[in-house]
Amino acid sequence: MEPVLILALLLVGIGAGTLGTLFGLGGGIIFIPVLTIIFGLTASEAVAVSLVGIIAASTGATSYFVKNEFANIRLGLLLEVTTCIGAMAGAFLAVYVENWILLIVFGCVLIYGAVTMIIKKERIIEDSDGNGMMNFSYKAGNSEQRRYKVVNVGNGLAVCTGAGLLASLTGVGGGTIKVPLMNVHMHVPIKVATTTSSYMIGITAFSGAIIFFISGNLLLDYAAAIAIGAFIGSLIGTRLTKVIDAAPLRRYFSILLVAIAVTIFLRAGGVL
Repeated sequence: MEPVLILALLLVGIGAGTLGTLFGLGGGIIFIPVLTIIFGLTASEAVAVSLVGIIAASTGATSYFVKNEFANIRLGLLLEVTTCIGAMAGAFLAVYVENWILLIVFGCVLIYGAVTMIIKKERIIEDSDGNGMMNFSYKAGNSEQRRYKVVNVGNGLAVCTGAGLLASLTGVGGGTIKVPLMNVHMHVPIKVATTTSSYMIGITAFSGAIIFFISGNLLLDYAAAIAIGAFIGSLIGTRLTKVIDAAPLRRYFSILLVAIAVTIFLRAGGVL
């Protein structure tokens, strides 16, 4: 691989890792369009490389988020039970699906996430006594511990099965569904939802990436460069998460999803 190509992939990984960690998406929404449109990879190849980048970004972010009490590890592990099942099924299915279909599915997922975050306002159910399996607390920006209660856990587990399947089909890591799901339907604070998603998507991506590796559909040289860049970007993203106010994240999140979805639809239609 030429040095210029390696440098370009590293820069893509850094940018995607930073944004992905900040919004809890892992970078897949950047990896897929860039790898397909600029680097000319097929959708299936881009998905496989993207999943490796997501694993690297999640690894870099998780230790920081756990140490600073941002991510909800218990909730994340619970939701990953069904997410991983869907991820493995999606990885098998992705090998046999046409590229344009993968791109269309990816774009629709992004639009769904954006519309959900825009229409439905954030609602946090405060936990008054701290008792119960689904009662938690997190460290707010001013280091104050704030309590919240997670609801609709059963529905969350069911939806995460589909999130895992789409994660492997599209390479986005499932964050485009998990963040709105946790924030809007399960009433998890946006800062906790994004950081928990960053932790979860590494596990989800691994479940799909291993299938691509075994089947021989993973471009190892591309994946290595992307992974290094994504890890560096995740370290940058974690620091930004600490200083950025959580309130505007929903708006920025929605705008980013719509912009990427438009690009993907143009690519699927042969315009780009």
